[in-house]
Amino acid sequence: MVNVPILSLLWAVPMLGAVLVILLPAGAREFAKYVGVAVSVAVLAIAVTLAVRFEPGGAAYQFVEDHDWIPSFGTGYILGVDGIALTLVVLTAVLVPLLLIAGWHDAPPDGRLAGRGPHAYVALVLAVEGMVLISLVALDVLLFYVFFEAMLIPMYFLIGGFGGAGRSAAAVKFLLYNLFGGLIMLAAVVGLYVVTARSTVFDSGTFDFRAVVEAATTGQLGTNPTVLHALFAGFMFAFAVKAPLWPLHRWLPDAAVEATPATAVLMMAVVDKVGTFGMLRYCLQLFPDSANLFRPLIISLAVVGIVYGAVVAIGQRDVMRLIAYTSISHFGFIILGIFVMTSQGQSGATLYMVNHGISTAALFLIAGFLVSRKGTRFIADYGGIQQVAPVLAGTFLIAGLATLSLPGLAPFISEFLVLIGTFTRYPALAVIASSALVLSAIYVLWLYQRMMTGPARFGDRGLRDLVPRELTVVVPLIALLLVLGVYPKPALDVINPAVTHTLDTIGQADPAPRVAEGPVK
Repeated sequence: MVNVPILSLLWAVPMLGAVLVILLPAGAREFAKYVGVAVSVAVLAIAVTLAVRFEPGGAAYQFVEDHDWIPSFGTGYILGVDGIALTLVVLTAVLVPLLLIAGWHDAPPDGRLAGRGPHAYVALVLAVEGMVLISLVALDVLLFYVFFEAMLIPMYFLIGGFGGAGRSAAAVKFLLYNLFGGLIMLAAVVGLYVVTARSTVFDSGTFDFRAVVEAATTGQLGTNPTVLHALFAGFMFAFAVKAPLWPLHRWLPDAAVEATPATAVLMMAVVDKVGTFGMLRYCLQLFPDSANLFRPLIISLAVVGIVYGAVVAIGQRDVMRLIAYTSISHFGFIILGIFVMTSQGQSGATLYMVNHGISTAALFLIAGFLVSRKGTRFIADYGGIQQVAPVLAGTFLIAGLATLSLPGLAPFISEFLVLIGTFTRYPALAVIASSALVLSAIYVLWLYQRMMTGPARFGDRGLRDLVPRELTVVVPLIALLLVLGVYPKPALDVINPAVTHTLDTIGQADPAPRVAEGPVK
């Protein structure tokens, strides 16, 4: 049997699809959209095949492809997938076809780009998908970095080319923040190469992630700890900007509001997850001692971000900006779960990456469908929507309840795991973080009350409910929120062995359970 390079196919198919779409004739606008959806469905089929063939509890990295790339520079084309990466691969593959359908009319065929706006839009989305996927499966540090940075370019054009009135400024802000973070990370990547080149463990410098991790965790790099701390800070800064971690979050609300809803979801639910994934894979495993040293600072910033995002969301008058700030709070939970370094915390954080992607996609897209009908993002302009569009209002409520982590919906399990994992090491911080549960109930339920309840406004009585195209997007997302809310076991069965491997690699164990002293009565 011929070994099919399934990981290469995973990222190459959307990249080749992007090229195919952009080469289609200018008049084939609708056909370009259908081709884009077909390519994304093909990627989904590959991701499902990958998930079915993956063996939980098997080798740490599976489906490994290892080829020379630039041997003289110690870098190779090395791909592999673990349980953490697999869950994000499946999330990406599930969301992209739904986003292409949701953004069917986001690129009007006007005079821009010689009437090839739909072609460019679809091609850019597929390019982002391909770059995210190779970033998730790369096992070479330089290979990861190249695509970690490259994905900024198509995202910049998606925000700046197809967004709202302030799209240009928002796109530039997005690019500058992330490029600056990437520049800092480039210095750290080069520094890591120098460290490996000077180490007696390697014959020459290398970017092989697995080899560097083995040397780092066994203390064989032979480098001054201060140097490793500086390299950790370089990687962490870039990931913190992308995630985003407070106070490096300022680019996100503007980008999310000015981008089209589908583009905003692609950014928050897919692209930004590469930041938290990078923390879990690269920051922890390459620099375990540094991660442990900076852990109190990072989790403190994460808790601040949790509370800050929730509090600021309550005061928003723009529905899309409100949802954007909720994501800042949720990313705080993810980062908190990663850096408490417990099995419950990291399993919850990984699952939260998936659940946040689904819940944010549902809430943001439904809000976007409503805004496209009404033509305004201001909450005060709405009221009584449930009387004229009950399906839209009902799905909005379910997505909102998922955002506030209602039991029975997907984010509850992940948020609960993060809080439990945090409480075992930092009970005070867990209590502070749990305040976001109350705050999230305020901003979600108050938002629903203002927009959906009460008498219908005179101008809204002819408002359409969700149409079949929109239902095609919303129904799968709501179904996933319900299924993962009551039965997260398949996802956790894949995640838990990878988390155990990560904790074993960095030499961290769960705190011993506290036992009451005194005789048993």
